[in-house]
Amino acid sequence: MENEIKELICIVCPRGCHIKAQVTDGELSYIEGNTCIRGKQYAFNELTNPKRMITATVAISSQELKRLPVMTNKPISKDLIFKAMDIINNVKVKAPIKIGDVIISNILDTDVDIVATRNIFK
Repeated sequence: MENEIKELICIVCPRGCHIKAQVTDGELSYIEGNTCIRGKQYAFNELTNPKRMITATVAISSQELKRLPVMTNKPISKDLIFKAMDIINNVKVKAPIKIGDVIISNILDTDVDIVATRNIFK
């Protein structure tokens, strides 16, 4: 989809700039609508390798809850989200768990960890 002008809404800050951008030969060749340099970087990343955070739950053997909320510690490529979710959905952990504990290390060899976002003591 290179050489095609894409319309994006920047989500880096609350301003929500409406950006039009184009990538040609791996370089940002056209950009319009960004009001700061962060919008330029956002557009480039979004057009070349979009990434997202994942929030999910994993099964837990606990008296408190049946599911433990987890999330990625860094954004992961959008094209890997469903593969990552397949792995996450097949994990079961034991209490106790503390916020920040690594539940899955280096998921899909991405240097991204899945970490707990809640304490579970029982």
